[in-house]
Amino acid sequence: MIIRLHDCPPQPWKNGLGSTCEIAVHPEGAGSDDFLWRVSIAKVDSAAPFSSFPGIDRQIALLDGNGFTMTLEDGRVHALTTPFAPFAFAGEARVAVTLVDGPTRDFNLMVRRARARGEVRAWQEPGEQLPDPFTVLVYCARGVIGTADGPLHAGDAWRPSPASRVKLHHNALALIIRIEPRAT
Repeated sequence: MIIRLHDCPPQPWKNGLGSTCEIAVHPEGAGSDDFLWRVSIAKVDSAAPFSSFPGIDRQIALLDGNGFTMTLEDGRVHALTTPFAPFAFAGEARVAVTLVDGPTRDFNLMVRRARARGEVRAWQEPGEQLPDPFTVLVYCARGVIGTADGPLHAGDAWRPSPASRVKLHHNALALIIRIEPRAT
């Protein structure tokens, strides 16, 4: 199933200080209190702090713009300025943001820590690839990616079925979302 970014309307952040477009959520229709995992694209155009998501592991990657510096409550500072390079942090951490130079867009994965482990991987090697069984989403960050359901263009995502292959065309970049359930 292909998900087009233009079909994902913006919605306010949990703290109301920004906006995001939800690309996919599991289970489908889940809200911020009951999702297992969630993928979204956020627009950051001010130095607003991140929303708090207790019990959630987050990964974020810069898509567009010059990025921002994240200052976490534990004193860590991370410059989110390299496109497509994921950074992981706890969802309950207080995070202050300082924009580098103008608005940005970033890719977000949120996973309920007690139930699953998530990962964002960047693929950019041209050619055909077989996502592993834990792959739940392929996001086209740049270029064109071929799928069994048709081509993905920048901003499109795809929910693969088992044994589905993807073909990265020259200069394409995919963000691969993997979710591994935790043993109960």
